[in-house]
Amino acid sequence: MVNYFSSDFKLAILGGGQLGKMVLYETRKYDIQTLVLDPSAEAPCKISCNYFEQGDLMDYETVLNFGRKADVVTFEIEGVNVDALKQLESEGIKTYPSATTLEKIQNKATQKKFYREKNIPTAQFEVFDSIKELKGAIEDRKISIPFVWKSATGGYDGKGVSVIKKQEDLEVLSEGECIAENLIPFKNELAVIVARNPSGEMKTYPVVEMEFHPTANQVEYVICPARIDKKVAEKARKTAEKVSEAFQHVGLLAVEMFQTEDDEILINEVAPRPHNSGHYSIEASYTNQFEQHIRAILNLPLGNTDSKVGGIMVNLVGAEGHEGNVVYKNIEEIMKMDGVTPHIYGKKITRPFRKMGHVTIANKDLAEARKIAEKVKNSIKVISDNK
Repeated sequence: MVNYFSSDFKLAILGGGQLGKMVLYETRKYDIQTLVLDPSAEAPCKISCNYFEQGDLMDYETVLNFGRKADVVTFEIEGVNVDALKQLESEGIKTYPSATTLEKIQNKATQKKFYREKNIPTAQFEVFDSIKELKGAIEDRKISIPFVWKSATGGYDGKGVSVIKKQEDLEVLSEGECIAENLIPFKNELAVIVARNPSGEMKTYPVVEMEFHPTANQVEYVICPARIDKKVAEKARKTAEKVSEAFQHVGLLAVEMFQTEDDEILINEVAPRPHNSGHYSIEASYTNQFEQHIRAILNLPLGNTDSKVGGIMVNLVGAEGHEGNVVYKNIEEIMKMDGVTPHIYGKKITRPFRKMGHVTIANKDLAEARKIAEKVKNSIKVISDNK
């Protein structure tokens, strides 16, 4: 067995944002050498890794040469050069999740077709090469408004997704390949994180419930456990396992899903990495998602995914009308509250709806935790120092 700990072993992380920073907490715990590549000289990971390199994650040569410095390569963002990962794999450098898994997930149209091919339940959809082709399909009555438009590539944090309610909504859409998806009446948006190692050991975390911001299409609260019937929770976990098996991923797979009005589970999309829906686990779980990711990609035994207490995560995003050097107003107020832990990501500049941090509320009483979460949301403000 490879000696990963306090040795010459090197783990490379593509992407130096907050997810990578939280993975690095765990590598520090285990004394694993880390290398990070990110386009920004101000990347949150920079302060925590053994070696930092600034570079383009989509550039073939940059990713290839960086990956060659390591024994295992992982990523915290999907926007990385897949061809470089394939070449690294051919040279015997392990990349987890694999280039093949990432390739199926990077493009949302490819991802949706994969669900259809594998008989995984998902909303009905059509794929279009351009907005012109989409408009033609509406004129020919092949699809009808309302529907959900999704850009096949480049979407994140609510960008690249729009509910089309009238013809004029089409005029502001970005050009390129896209999906028109049936609008699903649903009770809840849920997520399950699946961990899987190269030996095939698999574990799921409890189902979480996500509450979204009404206009930004961003998660405001993640609630664990989800306030749903046990049978629905069981079905959600089983469906997430089916998705994991289909992708044969290694590492973490965050599976986002809809609970329909008649309690069916439909897959929305997946992320092959640690995910916003698992941040609660740092304080509330026996094994947090970031440690689990490390265990999985190094083929170590997976940890206990159970929760110790109820957990709610509140996203801290930049306030509207504020751009500039960040100020966390009233952070002292929320730190007086029971079970509240803030996580600041280390981004110096705030802008509207940019993810700047999160706060976890841990409490044995989930209803009480939800009340505290509301107080946290109403108290702390992420603003700039020029207002």
